[in-house]
Order: sequence, then C-alpha cells, then structure tokens
Amino acid sequence: MPRQILCTVAALALAASAGACSSSRFDTAALSAPARPAPRVARPLPPEEPDLGPGLSSGPVTSAPLAPPPGAAGAPVVANPSGPIMAEPSAPPPVQQQAAIAPPPPVVSTGGRSAVVGGWTAKDATGASCKVNLASTPALDLYKASSSGCANKDLAKVTAWDYRDGEVYLYQPGGTVAARLRPAGGAMDGALSKSGAPLAMVR
Repeated sequence: MPRQILCTVAALALAASAGACSSSRFDTAALSAPARPAPRVARPLPPEEPDLGPGLSSGPVTSAPLAPPPGAAGAPVVANPSGPIMAEPSAPPPVQQQAAIAPPPPVVSTGGRSAVVGGWTAKDATGASCKVNLASTPALDLYKASSSGCANKDLAKVTAWDYRDGEVYLYQPGGTVAARLRPAGGAMDGALSKSGAPLAMVR
C-alpha cells in the first residue's frame, strides 16, 4: 500500500514539472518575439493646383463688365456689391412737341337732295305767291311735300317731291308731275308741267 502511494506522488510530481516547463517555454517565446508596429493612418493629400504656365496663378477668379467697343454708346454699369451687376436704364429720348392741329371744319352740303329740304316761296307767271314745304320724310319712293295759299291749282295739289338728275320734281296725288325746277344758288327756276308757265321758288 505505501508503495502504491509513492508511485502516485511521483507521477503527480512529474506531471507538475512537465507543466511548468511548458509554461516557461511559452512565456519565453512571447518575450522573445518582436513587437509589431501600430498600423499607420493614411492622410488625404492636398489638392494639386493646375499648372497654368509661367506668370499665371491659380488664385480666386473675379468677374468684371467688359467695356463697350469704340464708338458704341452703352448704358452705364452700376456695381452692386451685394448682388449681380445691373445696368442702369438709359433716359428716354426727348419727346418733340407737335403743334396742335385744328380739326377740319365740318363739311356743309352745297347740293343734292338735302340742300333743297325746307320751306320755299313759290311765284308763278301771274306774280301770285304761296308757300311750298319740301320735307325729308319718305313717302313710298318719294318725299312728302305740302303747299298753302297757292292760287294755282297745280301747286295747290302738290303732296310729294323728289330730286333726280339735278332737278326737283313736284308731284300731285297719283304720281302726276306738277312742276320741274332746277336749283341755282339759293333759288330754283323751272316751269309748271301742265301749262308750261314759268315758276320760281326762293327761300
């Protein structure tokens, strides 16, 4: 029994010595191994300036308005430090005053149908006179007319009139022509259609 205990103690001692040798070997290898350097961090390189040639620099670029060509009148440029370059508007050209032109006088009709409209005094060959009015009111294809105080029966029956080819026609009811007259200035001269006796009309 004691012999068996001795054998066990010897085996444990041998195992302990073998473990110590192995630990010392690993520690020696760790101490003898060279230390690894820390990794380096790459730094960004500064931007390369372009080579613009001799005498040229790559500094900040500034802009300035170009001068107008010789002989050209340009608008002055106002520098605005806090904003874009603005061109000052040029003054408008002076306005030439035109003399006031008077409007033309109204056109006054000196002939035609409108020139004979109104009241007339008719005188026949006997010297008798009466009133004849030529109105502008249409009556079918003619214009209305009237007479008053006429001793001549033909003039007393005048109810219409018309202006054709530069002559004034006086009509009785039914379309019978009582007289024909031609205007001349401020009067009209003509004749009675039935008797042919002269007839004049004045204002």
